[in-house]
Amino acid sequence: EIGYDNAGTVEFLYDLDRHEWFFIEMNPRIQVEHTVTEVITGLDLVRAQILIAQGHALNSPEVGMPAQADVPRNGFALQCRITTEDPENKFVPDYGRLTAYRSPGGFGVRLDGAMGFSGAVITPFYDSMLVKLIASGQSYELALHRMHRCLSEFRIRGVKTNIPFLENVVAHPIFRSG
Repeated sequence: EIGYDNAGTVEFLYDLDRHEWFFIEMNPRIQVEHTVTEVITGLDLVRAQILIAQGHALNSPEVGMPAQADVPRNGFALQCRITTEDPENKFVPDYGRLTAYRSPGGFGVRLDGAMGFSGAVITPFYDSMLVKLIASGQSYELALHRMHRCLSEFRIRGVKTNIPFLENVVAHPIFRSG
């Protein structure tokens, strides 16, 4: 026990040859990938983190966080970070005005972002992430299908994005095999 009651991520590596786990680190903060956990559990981790910071206990009714063994798990979720980076030029960030922006949607699709709109100016003073795309489904195959569809439905003009790279990753046989 470490006496920490809030959002955090513990990272491990697994050695397939030796069948051993190795501790890497613990991050005492919400991770960029928290959306995947929220989608498959139905829990609002950001809300819980804020309430805990206000003094509510992790297991209080206000926070509504179940015991670890009772956390629901429904289906599969994938996340792609859509960035204004050029994959054909070593992922160098690209800047400028978005002359067009259309994002995908539908059941099993979540978008988290703030700069995704036509006319937005992308500057070098902030992170290059434009939007997080989360696709989910009852099976890995369905989540993967939704992710592939969503990536192909984005229409972003004015800056280069990493979408072509992400489409290649999602279409790769090794990735598709799980």
